[in-house]
Amino acid sequence: MKYIDEFRNVSLAKKLTGKIKEITPRETVNFMEVCGTHTQSFCRFGLNKMLPPNVRLIAGPGCPVCVSSQEYIDNAIKLSKQKDAIILTFGDMLRIPGSLTTLEKEKVRHGNVRVVYSALESIGVAKRNPDKKVIFLAVGFETTAPTIALSIIAAKKENLNNLFFFSSLKLIPPAMEYLLKDKRLKLNGFLCPGHVSTIIGTKPYEFIPKKYGIGCCVSGFEPLDILEGIYMLLRQISENKPKVENQYSRVVARSGNLKAQKIIAQVFNASGAYWRGLGRIPDSGLKIKGQFKKFDIEKIFNVAEKGETIGEKHKICRCADILKGLISPLDCPLFLRGCSPENPIGPCMVSMEGACNAYYRYK
Repeated sequence: MKYIDEFRNVSLAKKLTGKIKEITPRETVNFMEVCGTHTQSFCRFGLNKMLPPNVRLIAGPGCPVCVSSQEYIDNAIKLSKQKDAIILTFGDMLRIPGSLTTLEKEKVRHGNVRVVYSALESIGVAKRNPDKKVIFLAVGFETTAPTIALSIIAAKKENLNNLFFFSSLKLIPPAMEYLLKDKRLKLNGFLCPGHVSTIIGTKPYEFIPKKYGIGCCVSGFEPLDILEGIYMLLRQISENKPKVENQYSRVVARSGNLKAQKIIAQVFNASGAYWRGLGRIPDSGLKIKGQFKKFDIEKIFNVAEKGETIGEKHKICRCADILKGLISPLDCPLFLRGCSPENPIGPCMVSMEGACNAYYRYK
């Protein structure tokens, strides 16, 4: 296959669906995807209508913006109010609701919040504004971490004294293990994230079948990718052979991207981190190493995360349960009742990778 259209071939999709139906057990099977792009594709292409009704694909904590803790958001807003600060962020972060306001509103009030498309842009902004504290909001999973690490390395080479990073970087495998320990979910398998897996490979998922006895499959994002990934998971169940499989072999290797992994390890240490809805998960975040501490905003301002101490503005928002996979966005009392992409009450409605956003647009 060479072109995107070939991964959307209706005839092949129907053949795959037929194979899926042949091996689907009578009981309900619950597969969780932990990538927001999977959620978007699943809803966008109506794949749920092609699957047997007892094959459930559950949206998990696959959106890095969504899982940033409430306190991280509020601390970012607090930093944006510093008169001598410039906050740099990816666009999705602007509209995530804080306890009282958003970065978007503070941008209007103070004019010191800017959207960037790459962490490396922070180098140029810092050079052009030597009298300002330039603070980059480092949000993302393993996919984003290498470019942020490279930006910190570049800042050290340039000997910049006014550039800082506020890390909310998260690691996916520890969150997957946290979810496996929640017996309420009754998971039968994982559709592993394709983008993250290009960096970490498939090896970090091997604890899942060995320790928990369920299978997982790294999948691409096109309809045929997802359907084949689901078929591979169902085949594992029918054969009673849970393992790690790689449907996305055209991009993902077992060892991942070793160069990117080395760059991450050079700059960051694994650390406990707070996930919205999930709480503190050991070794699930990335914090800046001591040799780069001059670029760590947490070493300068009192902005370290201590948990969900500030509290959410809208208590009836069910984003926390959606991120855990306990409910569908359709089960939230605010869905289509005041909460929409134009007026997001919870973070899952803001980002294109958010489950609520995907359900709103396509379901």
